[in-house]
Amino acid sequence: MDNGKLTITNDAGETLECDVLFTFDSDETGKSYIAYTDNTTDESGNIRVYANIYDPTGEDLSLIPLTSEKEWKVIENILTSVQDKIREAASEEASDSGENKDEDTED
Repeated sequence: MDNGKLTITNDAGETLECDVLFTFDSDETGKSYIAYTDNTTDESGNIRVYANIYDPTGEDLSLIPLTSEKEWKVIENILTSVQDKIREAASEEASDSGENKDEDTED
Protein backbone atom coordinates (compact mmCIF):
# COMPACT_ATOMS: atom_id res chain seq x y z
CA MET A 1 0.00 0.00 0.00
CA ASP A 2 1.51 3.30 -1.08
CA ASN A 3 0.07 6.82 -1.41
CA GLY A 4 -3.51 5.61 -1.10
CA LYS A 5 -2.99 2.93 -3.74
CA LEU A 6 -3.06 -0.82 -3.37
CA THR A 7 -2.00 -3.35 -5.98
CA ILE A 8 -3.87 -6.64 -5.87
CA THR A 9 -4.17 -9.75 -7.98
CA ASN A 10 -7.79 -10.73 -8.53
CA ASP A 11 -9.25 -14.23 -8.84
CA ALA A 12 -8.66 -14.16 -12.61
CA GLY A 13 -4.93 -13.54 -12.05
CA GLU A 14 -5.10 -9.92 -13.23
CA THR A 15 -3.08 -7.27 -11.41
CA LEU A 16 -5.19 -4.26 -10.49
CA GLU A 17 -4.30 -0.93 -8.95
CA CYS A 18 -6.97 0.05 -6.44
CA ASP A 19 -7.67 3.20 -4.46
CA VAL A 20 -7.68 2.78 -0.69
CA LEU A 21 -10.82 4.39 0.68
CA PHE A 22 -10.02 4.01 4.37
CA THR A 23 -8.58 1.74 7.01
CA PHE A 24 -9.77 1.27 10.55
CA ASP A 25 -9.44 -0.88 13.64
CA SER A 26 -12.56 -2.40 15.13
CA ASP A 27 -12.88 -2.66 18.89
CA GLU A 28 -15.82 -5.01 18.25
CA THR A 29 -13.77 -7.62 16.39
CA GLY A 30 -10.23 -6.71 17.46
CA LYS A 31 -9.11 -6.66 13.81
CA SER A 32 -7.86 -4.07 11.30
CA TYR A 33 -9.77 -3.55 8.07
CA ILE A 34 -9.08 -1.95 4.72
CA ALA A 35 -11.76 -0.76 2.28
CA TYR A 36 -10.77 -0.14 -1.33
CA THR A 37 -12.13 0.12 -4.85
CA ASP A 38 -10.95 -0.77 -8.32
CA ASN A 39 -13.28 2.00 -9.61
CA THR A 40 -15.41 -0.39 -11.61
CA THR A 41 -19.19 -0.31 -11.37
CA ASP A 42 -21.76 -3.03 -10.90
CA GLU A 43 -24.82 -3.56 -13.08
CA SER A 44 -26.68 -0.87 -11.09
CA GLY A 45 -23.95 1.73 -11.67
CA ASN A 46 -22.63 1.62 -8.11
CA ILE A 47 -18.87 1.74 -7.59
CA ARG A 48 -17.60 -1.59 -6.34
CA VAL A 49 -16.06 -1.46 -2.88
CA TYR A 50 -14.11 -4.31 -1.33
CA ALA A 51 -13.04 -4.92 2.26
CA ASN A 52 -10.53 -7.22 3.85
CA ILE A 53 -8.73 -7.79 7.11
CA TYR A 54 -5.12 -6.62 6.90
CA ASP A 55 -2.00 -6.27 9.02
CA PRO A 56 -1.43 -2.55 9.69
CA THR A 57 2.22 -3.19 10.62
CA GLY A 58 2.95 -4.29 7.05
CA GLU A 59 4.71 -7.45 8.22
CA ASP A 60 2.08 -9.62 6.51
CA LEU A 61 0.97 -8.17 3.15
CA SER A 62 -1.83 -10.67 2.55
CA LEU A 63 -5.45 -9.55 2.59
CA ILE A 64 -7.71 -11.85 4.55
CA PRO A 65 -11.35 -12.26 3.50
CA LEU A 66 -14.14 -11.30 5.86
CA THR A 67 -15.77 -14.47 7.11
CA SER A 68 -18.46 -13.51 9.59
CA GLU A 69 -21.73 -11.66 9.32
CA LYS A 70 -20.54 -9.49 12.23
CA GLU A 71 -17.51 -8.30 10.22
CA TRP A 72 -19.67 -7.48 7.20
CA LYS A 73 -22.07 -5.54 9.43
CA VAL A 74 -19.17 -3.50 10.88
CA ILE A 75 -17.97 -2.65 7.32
CA GLU A 76 -21.49 -1.81 6.13
CA ASN A 77 -22.00 0.55 9.08
CA ILE A 78 -18.72 2.35 8.39
CA LEU A 79 -19.50 2.64 4.65
CA THR A 80 -22.97 4.02 5.40
CA SER A 81 -21.47 6.56 7.80
CA VAL A 82 -18.86 7.63 5.22
CA GLN A 83 -21.53 7.95 2.50
CA ASP A 84 -23.70 10.08 4.81
CA LYS A 85 -20.75 12.38 5.60
CA ILE A 86 -19.91 12.76 1.90
CA ARG A 87 -23.53 13.61 1.05
CA GLU A 88 -23.67 16.09 3.93
CA ALA A 89 -20.44 17.77 2.83
CA ALA A 90 -21.63 17.94 -0.79
CA SER A 91 -24.93 19.44 0.33
CA GLU A 92 -23.15 22.06 2.46
CA GLU A 93 -20.78 22.87 -0.40
CA ALA A 94 -23.69 23.32 -2.80
CA SER A 95 -25.44 25.50 -0.25
CA ASP A 96 -22.32 27.62 0.33
CA SER A 97 -21.80 27.91 -3.41
CA GLY A 98 -25.34 29.19 -3.82
CA GLU A 99 -24.84 31.76 -1.07
CA ASN A 100 -21.70 33.07 -2.72
CA LYS A 101 -23.51 33.50 -6.03
CA ASP A 102 -26.18 35.58 -4.32
CA GLU A 103 -23.51 37.79 -2.75
CA ASP A 104 -21.85 38.32 -6.13
CA THR A 105 -25.08 39.40 -7.84
CA GLU A 106 -26.15 42.08 -5.35
CA ASP A 107 -26.88 45.48 -6.90
